[in-house]
Amino acid sequence: QVQLVESGGGLVQPGGSLSLSCAASRSIFSSSFVNTMGWYRQAPGKQRELVAQITSDSTTTYADSVKGRFTISRDDAKNTVYLRMNSLKPEDTAVYSCYARIYLSPQVFRTYWGQGTQVTVSS
Repeated sequence: QVQLVESGGGLVQPGGSLSLSCAASRSIFSSSFVNTMGWYRQAPGKQRELVAQITSDSTTTYADSVKGRFTISRDDAKNTVYLRMNSLKPEDTAVYSCYARIYLSPQVFRTYWGQGTQVTVSS
């Protein structure tokens, strides 16, 4: 079992910056499998979308809408993943949820979710 605790959401003006943190209750990336942590977001009336993710081998993936503005990183010593969000736009407003996909075997994985944190971009 893994618990994910998010922090850092809030209200920010357009063009501003915000950082999110997701702390896992245990190491995610020390496994021999390629595990993943990242962030999804969901705005009212819209489908959930992948924002950014980082794998055990540090491969990162970003949604086209956030490329060049958001940066995902990790601190393995703290079992924490960060999402730095710059040049925020009103359309970035959403509930951001951290997740961890952990492989138990080559074909079996489990996905864990944080509680979600609200990010509101508004003047």
